[in-house]
Amino acid sequence: MYAHAQQSPPTIRHHRVEEPAPEQNTDVDHAEAAMQKDDFAGAEALLQKAVAAKPEDYRAWFDLGYVYNALQRPADSVAAYRKSIAAKPDVFESNLDLGLLLAKQGDNAEAAKYLEAATELKPTNAHPEQSLSSAWDALGELEQHSDPQLALRDFAEAAKSDPANYEAHIDAAQLLQSQNKLDAAAREYQIAGELAPSLRAIPLTLASIYYQQEKYAEAEQVLRKLVAADPGYPAAEYQFARVLSAEGKNEEALQHLQLVQQLNPGDAHAALELGALDVKAGKDSEAEQEFRVAVQRLPQDADAHFALGSLLMHEKKFPEAQQELIAAIRLKPDLAEAYGNLAVVAAANKNYSMALQALDDRAKFLPETPATYFLRATTYDNLKAVPQAVDYYKRFLAVDNGKFPDQEWQARHRLIALDPKHADNYRVKK
Repeated sequence: MYAHAQQSPPTIRHHRVEEPAPEQNTDVDHAEAAMQKDDFAGAEALLQKAVAAKPEDYRAWFDLGYVYNALQRPADSVAAYRKSIAAKPDVFESNLDLGLLLAKQGDNAEAAKYLEAATELKPTNAHPEQSLSSAWDALGELEQHSDPQLALRDFAEAAKSDPANYEAHIDAAQLLQSQNKLDAAAREYQIAGELAPSLRAIPLTLASIYYQQEKYAEAEQVLRKLVAADPGYPAAEYQFARVLSAEGKNEEALQHLQLVQQLNPGDAHAALELGALDVKAGKDSEAEQEFRVAVQRLPQDADAHFALGSLLMHEKKFPEAQQELIAAIRLKPDLAEAYGNLAVVAAANKNYSMALQALDDRAKFLPETPATYFLRATTYDNLKAVPQAVDYYKRFLAVDNGKFPDQEWQARHRLIALDPKHADNYRVKK
């Protein structure tokens, strides 16, 4: 009989399984020899002969399931595997391969039944630990969307069955990451990295999680080790530069970004980070040049448009800033900070209705601030909407507490002009 080992996406691989002498079948033996030579047509003829002579021969039906699968006849393959299991239900390999095949066809409920049955059986091939681990892993992949907690149990069982199975830890980490359980995901990636130290993607992903959590020291430690072991790896150099920049280690970050550009001339992500460093250094013209490169080469990247739009706002290039910020929001509607900047540039462009809409959209993600109250007030003021302007000037004064003295002076004088009956309430008491 042939058994399998499975990883994502589900595939069927085969290993020889010896049968006790009384159950040996010459046609089946010859068919398995043909299968090893990829002579599936010849194997099919021999196996059809075998099951005709002995309809309850589970081994022959199992091999027919594999042959039909190799010949791209999935319905026949499923039927053959079912007959194998009907003849002998307690065979690990037949339950596993049928489960994998059904999963591949999208019959998840039926697939789970056979994969779960496989996890309760003992593999008969030469690598039972790995095979059982594969069964648990396959079950977890199947259940991760319908029952994430059950899938995490499956991945844990996969790792328990075969402690060397780093992919089970990666599967668990990815699922935990999708649930925003970042600490637990990081632990799984750490284990996977220890089991598979040559896989560069693992420390990169781990560092990315640390970066997302603003655990920059931990991210730096992971990436410094990676770039030392594999200098000139662009993805690591770029991510390392981002972490160093976040830590304020701008000179070292610049060195790694320049290396990325040497390795990949015109790298758009490196240009975006270089632009951010230029902004920190007050080099607005250089930053604008880098951001324009990023936007040109990453036209669907919201962060690139946001960076350019925000810089153009700072440079008082309001019409173009408005276009870039609108593009950023269109690409990433939950980019909360972009709405505030769009409100500023829209107001500067005298597009007051857009400014107010942008402020309303921002409020869906972020709380109001003295700055947003003041912008609302001045926008309503420009629209000659006196009651609303008075209301928001008052709100601004109530929360500012001296943070923006120039704006407080302006707010008081506009309130005196707009609401003269209560002018004494707005004057600073001596």
